[in-house]
Amino acid sequence: MVRHLLKISDLSKEECEKIIYKAIEIKNNPEKFKAALKGETLLMLFEKPSLRTRISFETGMQQLGGHAIFYSIVDSPLGKKENIHDTAKVVSLYVNLIAARVYKREDMQNFAKDSSVPLINMLDDFAHPCQILCDFLTIKEKKGRLDNLKMSFFGDGYNNVTYDLMRMCAMFGLRMDVACPSGTDYSPEQEVLDEVAELSKISGAVVRVVHNAKEAAKDSDIIYTDSWMSYGIPKEQEEERKSIFMPYQVTEDIMKLAKSGAIFMNCLPAMRGAEQTAEVIDGPQSIVFDQARNRLHGQKAIMLFLREKF
Repeated sequence: MVRHLLKISDLSKEECEKIIYKAIEIKNNPEKFKAALKGETLLMLFEKPSLRTRISFETGMQQLGGHAIFYSIVDSPLGKKENIHDTAKVVSLYVNLIAARVYKREDMQNFAKDSSVPLINMLDDFAHPCQILCDFLTIKEKKGRLDNLKMSFFGDGYNNVTYDLMRMCAMFGLRMDVACPSGTDYSPEQEVLDEVAELSKISGAVVRVVHNAKEAAKDSDIIYTDSWMSYGIPKEQEEERKSIFMPYQVTEDIMKLAKSGAIFMNCLPAMRGAEQTAEVIDGPQSIVFDQARNRLHGQKAIMLFLREKF
């Protein structure tokens, strides 16, 4: 049966670890894998804009000996000119892997139903599994472990990155505080909270949603934030959102409340003076560019895993 990666919990903890360790091996010995996907093709469908995602996947496929096709669906979204089911069936006849970056989870899920080759979620409104695997690869490199850690997320809890970070922390038995404004527009969806609760029963994780930034920062090993202005936020709402999220800005004072060896993460793009100050993102505890670099290696490992090459 074909495997898809639509959210991080489509993988088990053991599979996540397997992908992370393979990514480390690829990073340390890229020549060994230069023909791993020789003759294979990745189709990348983009409804949402991208910088790191497109470049890392396209470069990664080339470095594995394969070929990547970029196809924009901005002007002809999935399901408009041709229904999603037909599109999935047709493109599956031509390529070995498909990756999609779309607005709606329903489109991603419907596409997966009729794709006969692995589908990789490059981002939708429900998950961002590739980012999270690369993040945990970076945490492993910086902290030397993926257990006995506390992560604190600050800002928009109603967010695809937040959701998959919560799922991953729950799978790995970590402590996590999500510090966000109250209200359904800013806090995690109940479906995500329910899934995280079930995962935590197995692992012993403690994942909380709190509304006090200082409380969340206390004793944290990892301070994480993401853009307050996700794609699709109307320009006229930006100032109001900034005022709502400003109590959750990551500042030097927030970093001081975390453990002395805490690291700062942001999956980028980032706005200095918004979700974090310049002093934090450009400071010695920031590992944001290590995260960005690891998108390349992590995505190579994801593609090899889904093609059953290890």
